[in-house]
Amino acid sequence: DIRFRKQEALDKKIEEFSDELDFYRFLQFKFFEQWFKLKEYANEKIDVLKTMTMLLIHDIVEIDAGDTYAYDEDGKKTQRQRELTAADRIFGLLPSDQAEYMRGLWDEFEERKTPEAKFARTLDNIQPVMLNNASGGRSWEEKCVHLNQILKRNENTKDGSETLWDYAYNNFIKPNVENGKIKED
Repeated sequence: DIRFRKQEALDKKIEEFSDELDFYRFLQFKFFEQWFKLKEYANEKIDVLKTMTMLLIHDIVEIDAGDTYAYDEDGKKTQRQRELTAADRIFGLLPSDQAEYMRGLWDEFEERKTPEAKFARTLDNIQPVMLNNASGGRSWEEKCVHLNQILKRNENTKDGSETLWDYAYNNFIKPNVENGKIKED
């Protein structure tokens, strides 16, 4: 009866799983609450849902292409072509209207010109900084990452949010320079 979406069967399952449904509704609420708070840190007014969609599309292409470690110079040589190939393949699977919309958002992210693209890039760049810091700087230390590499990679990160970049620098990067996890130049 559930397969045929009969109301009586649906009501019974909703009652049976009400605690789980409430939990997931709460998680969804908290997720959107946090996302909408983030927009306060953007340098310019942004469309939050467009920014979120842009980040998700970017990550799908990046996953398909094979993510490139931020400081892997050899990997960077083929990164753009791998990502273009992945984007063409993924968006080619969609109906033309969806493909055009998704490809447009992906291209917009890559071009970094709109407020949404700048802010999305800021979030995309700060995430690995946060993760490296959360692991005690292990990856930076193992890969002998230098401060100048981090600053070069993040030279445009402030374009989306000066506040978030300053926070990341002062709370994640600077302490790891001071404790030797990031090599000073």
